Amino acid sequence: MTQPSPDVPTTVYERVGGHDTFVALVREFYRGVAQDPPLRDLYPEEDLGPAEVRLRMFLEQYWGGPTTYSEQRGHPRLRMRHHPFRVTPAQRDRWLHHMNAALDTVSDRMSALDEQQMRAYMAHAAQAMVNTLAED
Repeated sequence: MTQPSPDVPTTVYERVGGHDTFVALVREFYRGVAQDPPLRDLYPEEDLGPAEVRLRMFLEQYWGGPTTYSEQRGHPRLRMRHHPFRVTPAQRDRWLHHMNAALDTVSDRMSALDEQQMRAYMAHAAQAMVNTLAED
């Protein structure tokens, strides 16, 4: 079996531009969140900076980058970590709207297949976080 060349990107993380792309993606996502009061209410910290770092580290690790997230925070356990917050279908849709808008800003850095995979994962992950159906 032939080993891949070290110069050929083998993970989504590498193919889409690595750390710089994930910094840009997550920064743009939180720019949208900051301007969306109903969604912003899901973030208890005064400053969105720590949430931005956590999401960036998680996404980098998920897509084949550094394992800093797990080294610092343990297993992601996304549903458990989001359980204290009322995540409704409307909140899911708001989250996904801002994530897709952020992906639009970095999509020129990725192949159509990588972009499609990232968008599909984000939709799946957003749906998995819904824990309250009542919108009150």
